[in-house]
Amino acid sequence: MTRLVYDETFEGLLTALFQVYDERLQQVAIVPVSAFQPDFFAEDIKVFTDASKADRVWQGLKPFSHLQQLIYRSYLREASGAENKILEAVRYVLKTKNEKDYGHPAVLQLADWTKEVGREKHRMEAFVRFKRAKDNTYLAVIEPDFNVLPLIAKHFKNRYADQVFMIYDLKRDYGIYYDLKKVDFVNLEAVNLKNLNAITHEEEIFYDQMWQDYFKSTGIKSRINKKLHLRHVPRRYWKYLNEKNPH
Repeated sequence: MTRLVYDETFEGLLTALFQVYDERLQQVAIVPVSAFQPDFFAEDIKVFTDASKADRVWQGLKPFSHLQQLIYRSYLREASGAENKILEAVRYVLKTKNEKDYGHPAVLQLADWTKEVGREKHRMEAFVRFKRAKDNTYLAVIEPDFNVLPLIAKHFKNRYADQVFMIYDLKRDYGIYYDLKKVDFVNLEAVNLKNLNAITHEEEIFYDQMWQDYFKSTGIKSRINKKLHLRHVPRRYWKYLNEKNPH
């Protein structure tokens, strides 16, 4: 058994898929680095994430746009073993050219995960609540079951196009920040946001002080981490994230 150990990024996963086909690996498993444990009977290979290889895989899957969505949303589902279900589904679809054969266990599993992620996306879009600072910046703290921030960014950008806002995922320690022009991914390691949702209208002066002390002293741009790959995919993949019915 060959095990491809990848960095848990979406491009890393696509690079691993590339490696499976490029090296014609048959008995293979894709393992996230956080779940890796040595196995004396396995040959372990570290996957070096390569954007060009990832793009080749993504372009190769372009005729199967439904499968692309299943892959991406299943990745966001963060389920144990998702990488190998994705590999199994890719192999099946490329062989049969049938991306909607829900009689196949792997395709069905990806479709189920996709529906779960879609429901969580809609739940977040409906229930996110913002706190407003005196400078009219809006901040919301969420802890979604799945990694749906990349999926809800467009909704909130369109809905609040004339407002500066940030939505922060406490569970995954990153957020999206909209500056009236574009959405960026941000990481705010130094800020304790855990109690923000408990702040009442009367207590928002506390949030204002936090905002002034931290964000204004450091500048939000200094907290924009362009290399936040572990929790989202590059912008060029976003066009594939529109809502579709998996069945």
